[in-house]
Amino acid sequence: MNIVLMTRSKGYSGLVTLCKKKVVALVLGLFVILPGGLMYAGFNMGVSHMRVNPDELALAMQSELDTQRLQISEVTRTAEENMNALALKLGQLQSHVIRLDALGSRLTKMAKLDKGEFDFEHPPAQGGPVGANDANAKAMEVPDFVKSLEELTAQLEDRAQQLSVLETMIMSSNLQAEVMPTGRPITRGWLSSYFGLRTDPFTGRRVHHSGIDFAGKMGSDIVSVAAGVVTFSGKRSGYGNLVEINHGNGYVTRYGHCKENMVHAGQTIKKGQVIAKMGTTGRSTGPHVHFEVMRNGRQVDPKRYIHAAR
Repeated sequence: MNIVLMTRSKGYSGLVTLCKKKVVALVLGLFVILPGGLMYAGFNMGVSHMRVNPDELALAMQSELDTQRLQISEVTRTAEENMNALALKLGQLQSHVIRLDALGSRLTKMAKLDKGEFDFEHPPAQGGPVGANDANAKAMEVPDFVKSLEELTAQLEDRAQQLSVLETMIMSSNLQAEVMPTGRPITRGWLSSYFGLRTDPFTGRRVHHSGIDFAGKMGSDIVSVAAGVVTFSGKRSGYGNLVEINHGNGYVTRYGHCKENMVHAGQTIKKGQVIAKMGTTGRSTGPHVHFEVMRNGRQVDPKRYIHAAR
């Protein structure tokens, strides 16, 4: 094969003769060796760019570890806050339960209930057979647990308010029972004269008797039929030695003909407390106590109050 080479600048020309071997070598150079060389050079350049500086790699790993540590720290802090909140809620519930137990015990005593039936020192008895789906039951999740705590707290607060109201009602009822005149003013003795019209033992005339007389042994106990405050303790015409007690709600009781008064004016008295000794002072024919009940300033028949204690 002959190739003619021409140049324009100087007009030279030349003739190149290519044999078959030169042609093959030229083709291999252009289409195999040159592309292969270029590919090798590119591969080396890529590898050189892929090589990472050890310092940079260490910094990248340290940065990633720091990020993970921060995330773990944040998760731990959140978990601790949640646990602290649950612990606080648990403490509040425990205080509610302690208060309810104390209140329940007081109510049991105030209402005179059977302690064995309402035992606030131990949890209530519970039980029941195993359910068919108990084996597949799932554990309570945190949101459900928190919701249950909130519901239980609301229930405890509601029960506490209800029990407080009940306690107030029982206390009021007990106080009312304490200040309401009921029962006999003596521990031993017998009824010797009723309230109303009777024959006067001194004149024989029909006159109004303002109370009930209880006879007994000289010096025996006279007791208050209700709690109250002594408004008079001393001698009074016709009554002899007299004790007068104000019980509130318009009620006043009087105990006359006493041998000796055991209380003084202004003294607070409990129901059943000994206030005097039976005697025969004043207008009397023998040892007895003249017992009167006054309601809103008027003398009423004590019999209904005596029978009310039965």
